[in-house]
Amino acid sequence: MTDAELVRQTLAGRNQAYAELIQRWAGRVSALCHARVGCAAAADDLAQDALVQGFAQLWSLTDPQKFGPWLCRIAMNHCTNYHKAKERTVVPLSTLEANGTGQDRWAWEPAEAAPEAPPDELERLRREVAALPEIYRDVVRLFYHEKLSYRALAELLGVSAATVNARLTKARSMLRERMSQCRP
Repeated sequence: MTDAELVRQTLAGRNQAYAELIQRWAGRVSALCHARVGCAAAADDLAQDALVQGFAQLWSLTDPQKFGPWLCRIAMNHCTNYHKAKERTVVPLSTLEANGTGQDRWAWEPAEAAPEAPPDELERLRREVAALPEIYRDVVRLFYHEKLSYRALAELLGVSAATVNARLTKARSMLRERMSQCRP
């Protein structure tokens, strides 16, 4: 089945058709975002945002045969907007690592010096992680602190890997929103 046929089916109300489009294009959209942004966590979030916007704006696609390039253009626009947002400081969660002292299991320190993450922003990130609702806080801490895979997290928490993904995505979104707000 062609992209154009899947687009038409999606517009006719068959959401499973869009899931098939995602399977075809998610890898390319993600690779594009990774190449443009360079930060894995941000790139994954941008790719997901592009896929969601593609679904929401599908009605505006004038040539269903050009779904792929259209979706990639949405992703590139998200990446461009991400780079333009210089006023907010991005502190990647991947800069956090266990301090190894054994004193405080969740006392994190930077894995390496991050010039874009001033000490006060890193401390602010720690506070925001601690303030997350428990189901999100736990998955963030286990993923970044314990370096568990989605599969290992799913087994540990008794949920599916998709649920782990959804919780991490939601937690990242909440943290991104909180970190972009004015400092207290």
